[in-house]
Amino acid sequence: MAASILFLGFLVLSFSFALASDPSSLQDFCVADGDSNVVVNGLACKDPKNVQASHFSFGGLHLAGNTSNGVGSKVTAVNVVQIPGLNTLGISVARIDYAPSGINPPHTHPRASEILTVLEGSLEVGFVTSNPGNRLITKVLQKGDVFVFPINLVHFQRNVGKSNAVALAALSSQNAGVITIANAVFGTNPEIPDDILAKAFQLDKNVVNFLQSKF
Repeated sequence: MAASILFLGFLVLSFSFALASDPSSLQDFCVADGDSNVVVNGLACKDPKNVQASHFSFGGLHLAGNTSNGVGSKVTAVNVVQIPGLNTLGISVARIDYAPSGINPPHTHPRASEILTVLEGSLEVGFVTSNPGNRLITKVLQKGDVFVFPINLVHFQRNVGKSNAVALAALSSQNAGVITIANAVFGTNPEIPDDILAKAFQLDKNVVNFLQSKF
């Protein structure tokens, strides 16, 4: 009986792991068909006979992004929108440019882990563990250093150097998604009621209203 229960538990665990990962591809590729009206989890496939090299390439990642904005950074994403051939492959990349003191503000990727490589400059990076610990794990990176942000955890980067910084991020999804914390809390449409935010953040409603006006 004990052996049967153990075997059953193993099957359940194996089934759980199977559900937690992307299925193996059943064809060479599935280039996204942006004109399709078929609704699927991801994007419908273009007819392989109509696929070209351009569906697998992107140009311009060598160009610096415009960091003249409130946070002093610019993310140039290269995901399935820019490269249709990424559809079903579970990968994407992004270039991030930072002005001096610029930040990539606290955010999460709901569908991907991220591995970040510093190409130029110095970056302070960090992520926060889940409740109840909420531990901040942080490090200052130099050119050539690599750091990993686990899936769906809040993380950030800040340029701590005196010149511009550049990083390249690889993500484990064709469409990682981004939830910027400040925008998600104070910039919703319609707005989250100010009394809820006031109680959650232990702030006066006037402060909450001011913050909401910024987003």
